[in-house]
Amino acid sequence: MTAPAPLSVLPPSAAPVSEAPPTAARRRWSHVLLLGLVGVLPAVGAVVQLGRIHPDEVYQLLEPAWFRAHGYGVLAWEWRAGLRNWALPGAAAWLLRLADVLGLSHPVAYRGLLAIPQAMLHGWMLWAVYRFAERRAGTVGALLSALAVGLYGPVIVFAGRTLGESFSTAFLVVALEALDRTERPVRAGLVGGLMLGLAVVARYGSAVVVLAALLWLVVERRWRVLAFSCLAGLGVALGLGALDWATWGKPFHSFFAYVDFNVLSGQAARQFGASPPGFYLWPFFSGLPLWVWATMPLGLRSLHQRRALLLPLFCAVAYLLAITATAHKEERFLYPGLVLLVMAAAPTLAAFVLSRERVLLRNAVGALALVATVVTGRFFPPVDLRGDQFRGIVAATRDDGVSGLLIVNEGLWGAGGYFYIGKNIPWMTCDWPRDANFKGAMRDRRFNRVVTFEGRALAELQAAGFRVVQRVGRETVLARD
Repeated sequence: MTAPAPLSVLPPSAAPVSEAPPTAARRRWSHVLLLGLVGVLPAVGAVVQLGRIHPDEVYQLLEPAWFRAHGYGVLAWEWRAGLRNWALPGAAAWLLRLADVLGLSHPVAYRGLLAIPQAMLHGWMLWAVYRFAERRAGTVGALLSALAVGLYGPVIVFAGRTLGESFSTAFLVVALEALDRTERPVRAGLVGGLMLGLAVVARYGSAVVVLAALLWLVVERRWRVLAFSCLAGLGVALGLGALDWATWGKPFHSFFAYVDFNVLSGQAARQFGASPPGFYLWPFFSGLPLWVWATMPLGLRSLHQRRALLLPLFCAVAYLLAITATAHKEERFLYPGLVLLVMAAAPTLAAFVLSRERVLLRNAVGALALVATVVTGRFFPPVDLRGDQFRGIVAATRDDGVSGLLIVNEGLWGAGGYFYIGKNIPWMTCDWPRDANFKGAMRDRRFNRVVTFEGRALAELQAAGFRVVQRVGRETVLARD
């Protein structure tokens, strides 16, 4: 098959000059190293900062993994009803066992160990963006495109987090780049199908993107790629069925339970609330860099000239329509769609920047675009990560004398769980001194450590014999003998 015409706004006179192979190879390796540095930023940030975007970051991966590895932990209701599969928590549990063998007992240390494979996956995602853009905007344009995705504010925030959206989005980007290739269709189909399957295993909501990608292959008449994608995806599906059979007693139990709860029965909307379609408007517009809108006419013109659908754009639109039509909405659900849109638009941005004749202007426009890319993290996601609380919990529970922990001004699902406490001691949460948990902890001498957010109940805690030992941001750590 012939390669597709490049999606570019470069005039013929500005087309990149071919380089000698050694020069091109050196440049490519320098790009790989730079992307590697950018690729580890989300993981490093997540480990250093701790905290959580959403309780699922802790209670849908870290805490069930801790339970599997150590035999105790807090299991959310999904893990009793069977709405989740054990693939990612099971893999994380083995890494936690490895941490025990290596003597990594500090929560930051074993959280860092868990971050290593995720950072590698994220690096693969950026390389996929590079490959996708290289076919459309050349080597330098590919680097700019990969930086536009790697430095994208929501990616910096999400990509190092242990959320289903974080893992699934990386798998989707790798999959769509593979399916976009025209060379070696067998390999493209196998890699694409495998990654699509893993994206669904990581997060069942990504099935919408999988269906859109398969439909795109049909429209483009990429029959061999389609066939081998389905073959690889079937292999992943059989593995998921076997895993559910072993853990829940029935093949595909978690998938069907998830679909019933979130789609068929409407229980998700009743239990967690329903929102109108306009719910996503502000996070959508504030979450995309300004250059996406500025380059949209150029991208649409190029698409019209090719007379072909751009795969990431097609999948992003399908996914965004699906989550808009779903009653229960959360801002984090936007993340995969936003990343796919930025992936689709980045080559057009790169081609536009490289088409500027003056070097100074090219550099200025490129730098301005990357700044706009980073700034979007200020608006999305608009949540308090509470990293100081998690760091406070870690600080409060490090010494051997701790026998019980009370967390004040936080509910159960906002706390860090046994994963960040790191030992099998009783712990509770409460909001006010009048709460039963607070009164019980004051009477129970096992509870000799407290972490309180924004100084709530300090007077009552000190009256019960606690003394302030440390302040971690907005958190106060107290202890009593």
